[in-house]
Amino acid sequence: MDGTPVRLTPLTTRLLLRLVAAEGEPITARQLYRDVWQQTVQLPRQDQRNRNEVQKRILELRRALDLAGPGQGTRIVPTGQLPTARGAESTYRLALDPGELDSAEFTRLVGEALRAAPATAVRLLDEALALWRGTPLTEVRDEDFAAVAVGRLVRLRESALRALVEAHSALGRWDLALPVAELAARERPDDPEAAAALARVDARLREQHGDVLLRHTLRGLRVDVVVVRGDLFDQDDANLVVGFSDTFDTEPDDVVISRESVQGQLVDRLFDGRHRQLDERLRRGLKDIAPLATESMRAKRRGRRTRYPIGTAVPVPVGNRWVFALAYSRLGNDLRARSAPADLRLSLERLWPAVALHGRFKPVAIPLIGSGLARVVELDRTQLLLAIVETFTRSLADDPAVSPELRIVLRGEDLERTDLTAVEEFLRKSDEQPPLTS
Repeated sequence: MDGTPVRLTPLTTRLLLRLVAAEGEPITARQLYRDVWQQTVQLPRQDQRNRNEVQKRILELRRALDLAGPGQGTRIVPTGQLPTARGAESTYRLALDPGELDSAEFTRLVGEALRAAPATAVRLLDEALALWRGTPLTEVRDEDFAAVAVGRLVRLRESALRALVEAHSALGRWDLALPVAELAARERPDDPEAAAALARVDARLREQHGDVLLRHTLRGLRVDVVVVRGDLFDQDDANLVVGFSDTFDTEPDDVVISRESVQGQLVDRLFDGRHRQLDERLRRGLKDIAPLATESMRAKRRGRRTRYPIGTAVPVPVGNRWVFALAYSRLGNDLRARSAPADLRLSLERLWPAVALHGRFKPVAIPLIGSGLARVVELDRTQLLLAIVETFTRSLADDPAVSPELRIVLRGEDLERTDLTAVEEFLRKSDEQPPLTS
């Protein structure tokens, strides 16, 4: 009653369970003796001795309950009288409020949940299922007298699991519905309804996540790190990051820029192939940035000749979002782009402040920079991905509002060579570290 453990003798424990199984209904002393002592033969003139045995156990039970306060035992296990053809017989029952007995509280909570709106139902059902400690009345579950109560509670729990799946689903929380549906299907492998519910939740969860391969919410921040399989230019709700060389060339002529590169796709997909539009917006974004050098026409016969610092991030407006053109490689006069791990890290470190300044706190989508034609050969794809994630998470120490979501978009060929478990492990450990300071 008050959380104090009490030791009862085996027979008294069995008698208590018999009273629990009656669910508040009175039971005669004769029936209690028959069920608890498992009497099979009624001997002559034994009734009084049997009643005495029952009364001794009732007294032991009441004394234990009195530890919760004087008179509690008599209140909780009152004596009654039942008129019979042989005269009045003593009866005993459990007189408990729902909150004083787990099975009664479980019944109340589930009943209220089945009539409640989804958000309230989730709370009530979570409270109810937290009371479940395995099969009810375990010590006597195979006894005839327990069958009705055990069966009712087991069926009620099945209803609670179904209702919890439905409530989470109604709230769009398929991620929370899934483990409940899995539990129900595992416990009832032959139940087609449970199997169908699990299949529905699984399908909706896959539909909801789409091509999301990893999602991690950084502890203490409204920031998600997400890895998706797909096309960078399909991320319509996000600002984009596109890698450039230090000359910010834009014409996809398959000499300076490959049409298949991310830069080439940028011109084709967002500027309808009109590279001069992109070129003009880049010029406006670069006008306040001091160039490093300008190549002569003799030294560099094709493409733009003005060079800007590695790490220059130019925000280019496209509709209601930005494309961040990031110079992370040097375009040699032989028209080959080259980059190194230090160049990539410096570029990423300078990217995130630009995103924080111009990005309007929208998600930012970035490809696996360094894996294309300006290949950073010293780093494999997992290391490239970790460089993006690590520099982003470190930038949050200076400005927690860089972006609500870093979305790294992987192509199929990149995914095959990327170990996402290493990325997940890095994010998990970063949550365990104290906040970064600049």
